[in-house]
This record gives sequence, structure tokens and C-alpha cells, in this order.
Amino acid sequence: MRLAGKTAIVTGAASGFGLGIAEKFLAEGAKVLMADINGEAVADQASRLGKLAIPMRADVASSASIAQMHDAAQTALGAVDIIVNNAGVTHLPSPLEDVSEKDFDRVFAVNCKSIYLISRAFVPALKTRRSGVILNIASTAGVSPRPNLNWYNSSKGWVNTATRTMAVELAPFGVRVNALNPVAGETPLLTSFMGEDTPEMRAKFLSTIPLGRFSTAEDMGNAACYLCSEEASMVPWGNVFVTNRPIDCNAIF
Repeated sequence: MRLAGKTAIVTGAASGFGLGIAEKFLAEGAKVLMADINGEAVADQASRLGKLAIPMRADVASSASIAQMHDAAQTALGAVDIIVNNAGVTHLPSPLEDVSEKDFDRVFAVNCKSIYLISRAFVPALKTRRSGVILNIASTAGVSPRPNLNWYNSSKGWVNTATRTMAVELAPFGVRVNALNPVAGETPLLTSFMGEDTPEMRAKFLSTIPLGRFSTAEDMGNAACYLCSEEASMVPWGNVFVTNRPIDCNAIF
């Protein structure tokens, strides 16, 4: 198994891409702390997935909650090998000037500040051990933005830039940092991206995806497993891997 004996934290693990990533990691032998703001949902999923899945309610935008997650990880996992910053939110499609300050702050707190908080809590130990992998889940929206999702797009662009700068800084310590940029997927966020889930709106989104389908949790799990395994040991430089949409010269999926 590709992740046998590894330990991992996956945020936003109760559903969607995060759940798919956690499921794949577990299938490949990792022990996974599944963190999500919906504590009941993540506990239900973890109970289904077996004893190597450890559920925890966590608010990734809260420094106090991340401190609790750090303590829980030390108890449940010991040393952490892999961190997947997957938790994310969006605002509804709207002209950029009409998005409320509350929605703006929420998007940047969950999508961006969370990576800062988690890095501050966990990177020192990774540097000391001189090993580890951080995988940030960005979006094709951060590379090829769609209209009326301006501040979501911007937050994912921030994730891509943060990934590259983290990679350059942490590579000398043996820590690899990469990002995955999925196209719109069959997740709970899809309706929020589209504004309304209708056959017409789905067709409009699908028309921009050459493969003619949305990305799936399984797609993300497979890609994440590769990047977090030793198979990707020479991919340490913040390369952005784009799924299903050939819009970036760094794309391999």
C-alpha cells in the first residue's frame, strides 16, 4: 500500500473532495485524522471507514480550534506525515461589489487563513523531522477565473501563490508542498458555484470542461494520494496540478 504507516490530517473531510481524499488515504494504509466543522457528519463517516479514521470537529479559521487539533493529532497520530488543507467555502455568484463583507471575510478565513494557522501549528515539527508533505486544495478558479465568483477566485489564487512560496521555503527542510486545482466537482459546493442546480446550468459548466464531466471525489483522492506518496518525492516545488481542464502548463492530470 502506497501510504502504509503514514499519518495524515485532512480538513473538510466530512464530504466532497475531503472525504474522497480521506477514503483513498485509508485504503492505502494511512491513519487519518478527519477534521470538519460538521462534527456529527465527520464522526458518521469515520465510523463507517474503520479504526484508522479518527474524527474531529474543527473550525479551521479559528486559532483556538487549530491548537486543539494539534493536540488531538499528537495524541491520536503522534508525528504527522501529511497535511491536506482541503476545507473551503464560496460565496454565491454575484457581481464583485455586491458580495457582503461577512461573506468576503468567511471565504478568506476558511480558504486562506486556515492554511496560515495550520502551518503555524504543524510546520515546526515537520522542519525538525526534515520530512513531510503539505497539500493545499486550490481550484481552477484561481488560474482561469469565472465571472461573478471574484472573491472565491481570488482566494484560490492566493492558495496557489502561498503553495509556491511555502514550497521554496520548506524544500531545504525536506518538506514538500504542492497544490491541486480541481475543476468544478460533484460536491456540496457545486450548487453554490452555479447559483442554481438545473440541467441548463450544468450544461453551461460542462461545456467549459474538455472531458465533458465534473471532477469527482475519487479523482481528487487518486491525485492527492500520488502527490503525498513517495512516488512524488521529486515533486517538491509547489507545482500546480490541474484536473480535467488544460489551462496551465504545469498540469499533469
